[in-house]
Amino acid sequence: MDLKRKLARLGGIGPGGKPGAKPSPAPEAPAGEVSAAPPVEVPPAPVETPAPAEPRKELDPRVVALRRMLGDWAERQGAAVARRGPSQAPRPGPLPVESRTTPHGLIHVAERVLSPDHQHGNAPLAEALDVESPLVASLALQPGLAGVDFQRMLFLDTETTGLAGGTGTVPFLVGLAWFEGRSLRVHQLFLNKLGEEAPMLRALAGRMAESSCLVTFNGKSFDWPLLRTRFVLNRVAPPADLPHLDLLHCARRVFKYRGSGTRLVHLEEQVLGYHRVGDVDGSLIPDLYFRFLRGADGSALTPVLEHNANDLLLLAALLGVLVRRFRASGAEGEDPRDLLGFAGVALRARDYERAHAFARAAAAGDSGAVGTEALALASRLSRRVGDDRTAVANLQRALASARADQAAPLHLSLAKLYEHGLKDLPRALHHAQLAAPAESADALRRRVERLERKLSRVSREYALDFSK
Repeated sequence: MDLKRKLARLGGIGPGGKPGAKPSPAPEAPAGEVSAAPPVEVPPAPVETPAPAEPRKELDPRVVALRRMLGDWAERQGAAVARRGPSQAPRPGPLPVESRTTPHGLIHVAERVLSPDHQHGNAPLAEALDVESPLVASLALQPGLAGVDFQRMLFLDTETTGLAGGTGTVPFLVGLAWFEGRSLRVHQLFLNKLGEEAPMLRALAGRMAESSCLVTFNGKSFDWPLLRTRFVLNRVAPPADLPHLDLLHCARRVFKYRGSGTRLVHLEEQVLGYHRVGDVDGSLIPDLYFRFLRGADGSALTPVLEHNANDLLLLAALLGVLVRRFRASGAEGEDPRDLLGFAGVALRARDYERAHAFARAAAAGDSGAVGTEALALASRLSRRVGDDRTAVANLQRALASARADQAAPLHLSLAKLYEHGLKDLPRALHHAQLAAPAESADALRRRVERLERKLSRVSREYALDFSK
């Protein structure tokens, strides 16, 4: 037996001189026969020991927050789709705009005229014509609007290739609306091809030259700066700046106590009672336009034109509703949260009588946190006219329904009123000692010490008088 066979028997070297194999010895073939190849035994696969699991890395809190935001957004989108219900896709066909030749070039326009009795939700559009410019100026906190002729106002809203702004963002749809008599003309300028903005911008400038002011929603921060940039980039002379009423700022001040934000669609549903059906999501609009430029069917943009037209109608309706409610100074059945918002606006506009009327109406309609704030505001207004006793009575009523976080400022106001107005030092000291969170520690300590000194002096003087 040769050396290899011996080693194979011992398990040291397998066929081919490789270690680890242990083949059975091949039987000897009878004479004259060709022996078959000996069977090869495949060694069993080595069992791998699993590596110890690495400790799980904690996710970056920013990643967790981003995932949560995306989940919330997806949930809101699903809820919005469910609320709107199934919508019918627009029929294939061209975009419903017509081409018009102007002295400045070809423009593409979609246009409609709405009758004087047309309503958007529960609001007549023509009510916007009945606004008084001084009331609008107070509501907007813009004294410069007091002399504007709102019969010639121009509503403006754009749809763009993005929301980031800057030179790369193009307004491909400029929605305009103005009144002719008491009918509202909706006039939408569409950019059929990039690079052909100049005629559209000149048409916009011509309409602005015939108007008295702009009415927009977030137009001061987005729409008008963007359009002004496009005028410069296209070397078109920009129109003269018009007085600008941005209803976003009015809505933020009036509806801030609702807690639902001031998105245009939310205001449309909650204030006007109008629910859009099949409305295109604003985040999809840029992509729909780019698909159109790449040759997609024009009908995909039809909902975008409808979305823009609804935004224009909402501007007219919202202006009329805001001014009517501001004029009424707290009509019966109004939402107390809105009444408190109007009261704050009137106070900032220094229309104290109107502010007081709104505050009283808000306090009468709510016995919770809104009513507490309304009573505190009414107290400030009573004190302004020297009626300290009514001011104190309002604050005492507010304390009865105040939340824990609302109580300290009320105690501080009462301490000031009792000390300086009604000269009731014991009550002033009592309320000062409960006003800790509303005033810094040093200021509060000085206030308490001053009241204690005053009380001590009064006590000594009383004792001297009594001893005589």
